[in-house]
Amino acid sequence: MHTLCALRPEPLTIIRPHARRHAGAKVSLGAKDMKKKIRYAVIGLGHIAQTAVLPAFEHAENSELGALVTGSPDKDKELSKRYGVNAYAYDDLETAIDRENIDAVYIATPNSFHREQTERAARAGSHVLCEKPMAATERDCEAMIEAAEQNNVKLMIAYRLHFHDANLHAVEIARSGKLGDVRYFGSLFGLQVHGDNIRLQKDLGGGTLFDIGIYCINAARYLFRDEPIEATGLTANNGEKRFSEVEEMTGAILRFPQERMAIFTCSFGSADIGYYSLVGSKGDLRLENSYEYRGESKCVITIEGEKTEKVFKAGDQFAAEVIYFSDCILNNRAPEPSGREGLADVRVINAIYESARTRRSIQIEPVHKKARPEPEMEIKRPPVEQVATA
Repeated sequence: MHTLCALRPEPLTIIRPHARRHAGAKVSLGAKDMKKKIRYAVIGLGHIAQTAVLPAFEHAENSELGALVTGSPDKDKELSKRYGVNAYAYDDLETAIDRENIDAVYIATPNSFHREQTERAARAGSHVLCEKPMAATERDCEAMIEAAEQNNVKLMIAYRLHFHDANLHAVEIARSGKLGDVRYFGSLFGLQVHGDNIRLQKDLGGGTLFDIGIYCINAARYLFRDEPIEATGLTANNGEKRFSEVEEMTGAILRFPQERMAIFTCSFGSADIGYYSLVGSKGDLRLENSYEYRGESKCVITIEGEKTEKVFKAGDQFAAEVIYFSDCILNNRAPEPSGREGLADVRVINAIYESARTRRSIQIEPVHKKARPEPEMEIKRPPVEQVATA
């Protein structure tokens, strides 16, 4: 279980959370000061924000909600009243950060807004926790990384499964050698998407890979603990009107170093499904409900014919990532799912789409990174009760 550095009683030397007022100023904080909470503004009040991000602050003991930033502040008065904070328009992001004494923002807007909002928040001196995918293009990802570095703020991409007990258990098994030489990864992730859902709108960054395929890519990367070097992809569309802007489904094969393979299919037109398998020379692992933020997960491991099962109860995955990021801010540590982690997935996504378009395999220049999810990063909090949306 991850132990928060922010809860240590001894004094530590850290950078103050309010970087815009004390950029680079180092202070020694005692136990009393260490109890300070990081204040967040949540940008974007869509479904995921209402059902998961906003309720998560109840379980994030080192964090607090300080403001809402939305495209429709009048419409979201109910949420403002429910959480006891002020709501601001997107154009007033900088005002919200300054007026509400905000330390960090959680960006939960459509993908096409991520770069602009990250750059604006960083220039205003706010640390940034941005939902995945980081952006639609590598250029946008690199600009976001540069903005954070130039303004001396931290940037983390919201890979909640990097703190999830079931997925970290799979990481531990993969690293242990119990499966033998790990050779291939396989996954299916699908659901039905209808109506005016932003997942189906190309100009908002929709598409199967950006929305759900990214989970399969990221899982393969953290289980193999390496970067893919070649991608082959196919897209399919059954011609329904809802898929007029984006594909219905995508299938991909990724080649990793040491001649390992990852194969997955993601779909907006299938029954609900979400699992992955990892197969080695001695055994295999299968994680059911591997990607969702609700419900329990089950890990089935078979080694040389002997099967074991372990069930992981549901938890608040969003509180876990908020707690972790706040801890990084309080203790001046670089977050593990950094901007480079986000860039790595976007590079792979675009290679798969290019392969599907050109009908040929695409070589991938790996994004070099050292830090990856570790079992010690596990953070578990009680699950969020079902929340009514405004």
